[in-house]
Amino acid sequence: MLAVTGATGFVGQALLDRAVAAGVYVRALARKPQSPRAGIEWIAGDLDDRAALAALLDGAEAVIHIAGVVNAPDSAHFEAANVNGTLNVIEACLACGVQRLVHVSSLSAREPELSAYGASKARAEKLVRASGLDWTIVRPPGIYGPRDVDYFEMFRLAKWGIMPVPPRDGRASIIHVDDLARLLLALVPGGEEVSHQVFEPDDGHKHGWSHYELARAVGWAMGRRPWVVHLGRKSLERAARADRFVRGRKARLTPDRVGYMSHPDWVVSPFARLPAGLWQPQIATREGLKATAQWYRDNKWL
Repeated sequence: MLAVTGATGFVGQALLDRAVAAGVYVRALARKPQSPRAGIEWIAGDLDDRAALAALLDGAEAVIHIAGVVNAPDSAHFEAANVNGTLNVIEACLACGVQRLVHVSSLSAREPELSAYGASKARAEKLVRASGLDWTIVRPPGIYGPRDVDYFEMFRLAKWGIMPVPPRDGRASIIHVDDLARLLLALVPGGEEVSHQVFEPDDGHKHGWSHYELARAVGWAMGRRPWVVHLGRKSLERAARADRFVRGRKARLTPDRVGYMSHPDWVVSPFARLPAGLWQPQIATREGLKATAQWYRDNKWL
């Protein structure tokens, strides 16, 4: 029995697909009614619902905590979802006797001073470390793949032939959502190699990707050769204000995101790699981007 929070999100859906295929029985938390699915028991509620968390964790062997907020209007919303939500999961684990916790954090937790989002993920990590549980923290870099709405913006811009990206000197790691889902399941049993450890997985591309390289790779996946334009921090801030004006609360480029997008180093640390015998990425990024572009077309996103 595996308990999962955030099961209806981008990463959560990929995890459910993997778990069901592997014959793992999953109990998943969901705020809205979900269609019945073999191998999955849906629990109605959210991270503030103690009764729902108790039902989620009753009899579970482990919990994968994915739920959280990536976009929010202010630090209070990040705090409520990412920090308080994690604390509620920890307290429910302790009350129900569930010892194993795989916590999905973010690479942004390395630099909490850059954004309210990163600060909230760093505070959540501190709670996990102090919980007394058998924990493992995973800090994914940028996650792409089918159903993703963030990297989708790059694919859409590539279709238009122009791709504004962060400053020229920046580099970042990325990972395909299916590789991440495989990793999260591989970590569930725990053990000496992974317990009380923080891991930073990626696609295996050494030294990450420059913003230019990644933009051109997305362009290739779309069958285009887009004009790549590097934007400085002030230009990104203006773009964030424009995005908020056009899309309101649905804006993807927020002032908070500008903080960490302007940072030059979002490459995973070689000192936080997974044991090679446990997990390695399987999806080559160029082919993963190409398949993702096709998924967007097939599902009428592009």
